[in-house]
Amino acid sequence: MQSIDDLRIRQLFEQANLAFSSGRPVDGERMLRQAQSEAPQHPLVLNETARRKLMTGDPAGASALLQAIVETHADYPAVWMNLAAATRALSRPDDEMTALQNVLRLEPANFRALLQAATLYEMRGDSRTAAATYRTALMNIPRGLPPDLRPVLDQAQASVRANDRALETFLEGYLQDPRGRHDNEPLGRFDRCLDTLLQKKPIFRPQPSFMYFPYLPGFEFYDRGEFPWLDAIEAATDDIRAELIQVLAGGQAELEPYVSISGAPEPRWRELNNSRRWGVFYLWKAGAEVAENMARCPKTTQLLRDHWPRCDLKGTAPTAVFSILDAKTRIPPHVGVNNARLIVHLPLIVPPGCGFRVGGETRGWDPGRAFVFDDTIEHEAWNDSPDPRAVLIFDIWNPYVTQAEREMVSALTAGVDEYYGQLPGFISGAPI
Repeated sequence: MQSIDDLRIRQLFEQANLAFSSGRPVDGERMLRQAQSEAPQHPLVLNETARRKLMTGDPAGASALLQAIVETHADYPAVWMNLAAATRALSRPDDEMTALQNVLRLEPANFRALLQAATLYEMRGDSRTAAATYRTALMNIPRGLPPDLRPVLDQAQASVRANDRALETFLEGYLQDPRGRHDNEPLGRFDRCLDTLLQKKPIFRPQPSFMYFPYLPGFEFYDRGEFPWLDAIEAATDDIRAELIQVLAGGQAELEPYVSISGAPEPRWRELNNSRRWGVFYLWKAGAEVAENMARCPKTTQLLRDHWPRCDLKGTAPTAVFSILDAKTRIPPHVGVNNARLIVHLPLIVPPGCGFRVGGETRGWDPGRAFVFDDTIEHEAWNDSPDPRAVLIFDIWNPYVTQAEREMVSALTAGVDEYYGQLPGFISGAPI
């Protein structure tokens, strides 16, 4: 148990550090003098004396004092950190490493100790250990990083990148034989694993805004072969496109803004809020048929009735919509509401310069070729061309959700709707 005097001195130092960090140096100095007068031999008081020796260019004097402190008080990270600084100034790398190891023994995520240890490994020529240590440091960057550490941080990032590329080159040769033995096997998931290990692609996971259904695959894009019924819809692409073109002949007034948020929207949606730059024409909207629009697109409507395995989620699904993204328009990164459903895109009109990202995978749209993706994984879309882009979008059940589970998810959604009286905005939402 800590003594009352020890707690008192620790509190004085904490208050002093707070005063210095908040621009009150006079108060900070006063608290340090108070601690010195009350307990001149306390380890923190002696550590402050040693720190000032370092600041005034006396690393030898600081090292001697700090070494004496750790011989009797080995559990003060700040003392070991100052000893690491003193021994570096004295070009004693073995003692410096010992001091840093003691800091990390007490505080494994100490950012400054990790950075200094990494630079020491670099000085020793151990670039691989340096990169691994830098990587750990980059995972523990504190808030309010002092500007003087920016160059070291840049060095850390460069070291990690260089090591990743060296590792990639090494693994290309190392994996050549086992890859050759499975040349005819699908290795897409392994390749993605390798890309994330090498930090070529970040890790993305489903993060639905409402309901997370566990133990489902975390695929960004699903295998097209799991949805053979898409063949019939793709075969009718020309008819679907013709009906959309007829609707668009009436101009943008035929569309409604996809984003229509009352009050102040999130910053990312301000540009598109109540704007037909991202316009939509619903056939089914959040579970309800839009009869007037269906009448104008009879072939598309009948095709969906015949082949679309609609999901039933009160206030959310089924939804089928023509999505028109205007020229030079981007949809910001966002996530959907529920990973028990998936989203289908059937591209209809796709000028050059259009793209779509789900998680770490980016694709273009190929007119007439549908794809299925999980919209609860962060995704975004863009149209950098001078012409509009048009896609038919609709939602389906995730094929890995059983019939019993589908009924329960439908009932759960309806129950939430009944509880609130109307589904809140973070629950309801059309696929996009």
